[in-house]
Amino acid sequence: MTADPSRPHDDTKVASDTPKMPPPQGDNKNGSGNGDGGSDSKTGSSTAMTSSSPLGSGYDLQHHLAQPWVRKYRTTISAGLSSVVSTACAFPLDSMKTRMQTYKYAGFMDCLRQTYQNEGLAGFFRGVTAPMASVTVVRTISFTIYQRAKYAYSDWIDKNLGYNVVNHAYTPGTYPNLWTISCFGAAGATAGSCITVIACPFELTKISAQVAVLLNKKTQLDPKMQEVASSYQNKGTLKTMANIVHHRGITGLYTGYSLHLLRDTLGTGLYFMTYESSKQLLTTFTGDSAQSNTVPVFIAGGLCGVVSWSLIYPIDSAKSIYQRNCLLHSKEEKVAPVKIQFFRQHMYRGLGVSMARSCLLNAIFFSSFEFWKKYLGDGEKDKDSDRG
Repeated sequence: MTADPSRPHDDTKVASDTPKMPPPQGDNKNGSGNGDGGSDSKTGSSTAMTSSSPLGSGYDLQHHLAQPWVRKYRTTISAGLSSVVSTACAFPLDSMKTRMQTYKYAGFMDCLRQTYQNEGLAGFFRGVTAPMASVTVVRTISFTIYQRAKYAYSDWIDKNLGYNVVNHAYTPGTYPNLWTISCFGAAGATAGSCITVIACPFELTKISAQVAVLLNKKTQLDPKMQEVASSYQNKGTLKTMANIVHHRGITGLYTGYSLHLLRDTLGTGLYFMTYESSKQLLTTFTGDSAQSNTVPVFIAGGLCGVVSWSLIYPIDSAKSIYQRNCLLHSKEEKVAPVKIQFFRQHMYRGLGVSMARSCLLNAIFFSSFEFWKKYLGDGEKDKDSDRG
């Protein structure tokens, strides 16, 4: 049995693994013998914890893992840590995706070449500050909401219909069914609709930074648009936000909100539904559990990103094009809405890049997420601990 990190470490187990030494002969009355034994036990426990730490042999997590709040909020902590790593790794592909959606290129390599020629290596990471901050916050909140919604819906189904969705999904050898797909999809849609209010301003800021140079180049014939477009160049996240407010008012930060809400509600529902279902299938096929087999987690993570983006991509394209158009106009000027058109070639520009980016990002994210969640929970399979 794995030790519960929320309880004090059991020093007697560590001590029992070492050769037993005869007690001191002279000072037992004063307790010096017991004190020395306790000291050796703690040293052994600390050494064991230090050697197993993923942060290196010099870092001791014994005290930190012993804190009840670490295990209680391990989902939140794991999502935050994993978001930083995955976002940094996949951001250049995200930048290429946005450029190809909003402007026409001969292909991915043409976009890559022109970006490097005109903006250098920094062009691939232009606007990275906003998503590094926002994605970490959004993913952390999203996973927390999803986790709570998943258990809330499962409890409701169990109470009213007599079927425990979560118990079925976490039982080895089982397969996804209508109940699990519906529960996880609804929980994901709930999380997606809730986080849009936070994500929209940051994503608009990211898009403005990614296409700022292109905006300026494409509007040279219109002095007014040229002035607006030039104001977005070489600005940090906060200055860009202030610039959007200057041109379009405080509500300008929520430009394209309805399209963003639609994309995130549908996309996040598909995202979690695909991840949970494919992970359950893969762990059943391999005859193992996700806690001890990282391959199903890695594959399911990549697959959920590919499936969700392939289905909602025209919505994301319409959102990006509309937001780009709005960045060239002031608040008083009316901008024509962009229609969502499925199965139209121009709405799928950059889809290959987006799917590659999403596959890479989510495979890295979920592998890191499951690792940290297991590590911070000290390997516990206590399902109730995931509710937080």
